[in-house]
Amino acid sequence: MSQASIPTALWAVAIAVGALAIPAQAQTVKVGLAMDLSGPFAVGGAEAKAGFAVAMKQLGGKLGGVPVEYVEADTAGNPETARQTVDRMLLRDKIDLFTGPVGSSVALAVGPPLFAAKVPYLSSNTGPSDYSGARCNPYFFGASYPNDAYHEAAGKFASDKAFKKVALIAPSYPGGKDAITGFKRTYKGAVGDELYTKLGQLDYSAELAQIRASKPDALYFFLPGAMGVSFIKQFVGAGLSKDVALISTAFSADEDMIPAVGEPMLGLFNTAHWSFDLDNPANKRFVAAFREQNNGRNPSFYAGQAYDVLMAMDAAVRDVGGKVADRPALLKAIKAANYKSVRGDFRYGANNFPIQNYYLRVIGKDANGRIANKVIGTVLQNYQDTSAAMCAMKS
Repeated sequence: MSQASIPTALWAVAIAVGALAIPAQAQTVKVGLAMDLSGPFAVGGAEAKAGFAVAMKQLGGKLGGVPVEYVEADTAGNPETARQTVDRMLLRDKIDLFTGPVGSSVALAVGPPLFAAKVPYLSSNTGPSDYSGARCNPYFFGASYPNDAYHEAAGKFASDKAFKKVALIAPSYPGGKDAITGFKRTYKGAVGDELYTKLGQLDYSAELAQIRASKPDALYFFLPGAMGVSFIKQFVGAGLSKDVALISTAFSADEDMIPAVGEPMLGLFNTAHWSFDLDNPANKRFVAAFREQNNGRNPSFYAGQAYDVLMAMDAAVRDVGGKVADRPALLKAIKAANYKSVRGDFRYGANNFPIQNYYLRVIGKDANGRIANKVIGTVLQNYQDTSAAMCAMKS
């Protein structure tokens, strides 16, 4: 080889080495779907699965133009089961993205192994205050909401409504404690009884007796799924609704729960970051498709969030050209949120949680006589959760 040809040869080697360093487009994108299809969060888990199904059908078996494999599992709302499930997804299935759990305790359990493996976790429901604050992580995206903000909105509504004394009830687990903390942060009146129940509890006779004795103006309850169904029926059945106003959030008052409770739901105020009646093109498209796939019924926020998460993943995979192994680029693409959300305009704050509106809804009857929610106002506009100040991430 001549001296003149040496630089050419070295350049060729450099190009080859550089090419090896560039992540190739994935042949298949693997997404872990660890859903709560049994256990205390089964109602929300079933709704999330229905929302995922709408997105899957619209995306035609791909994400960002790349074939997708969904690795599905039921965590039963159990942190230990969920941790084992995620370990299998990471070691055996080599997932690229993750979503699914409904409960905060499950999210807190599966976060560490996902973060260590550098697998982005887009939460389709829970947003523990730990992850929105001091334990924020670049690999966790609270694509739905931060726990506290929902309840901060409810607390503000209770103050605006001038309720002088409000009793509080929630299950004793991280999500329940976030609920009480968030409500108290913005409610300016007197807090009456502060009751914590067992997770999954269905008999509330003792709690209702205590509430009756304390005579609050209103009761704020965070009891998702079957817990909420049982509580509302027992509350109204005990005659408490005549003197005590009920305030809740979409967790206990959404379209998935209304059919199970019926008339006792009428007049219940609740806060939500999304509703099936929001007027934007993406939401109308989703709601129409959901109704078509689910016998005409309205979707709950669990379904709307799940749909949104897969659309967010689709946009991110598309924007990195299918090169999901390039984690910095993938994180940047997820954070950009370059898709049409069912909530309308969507953007993340520095802590990877949305800056978004929280609405006030009331349950009534629509023009067809069906019991449903209706948005009647905006409680918090373009709201950033208070925990964000404790997050060290700056962008």
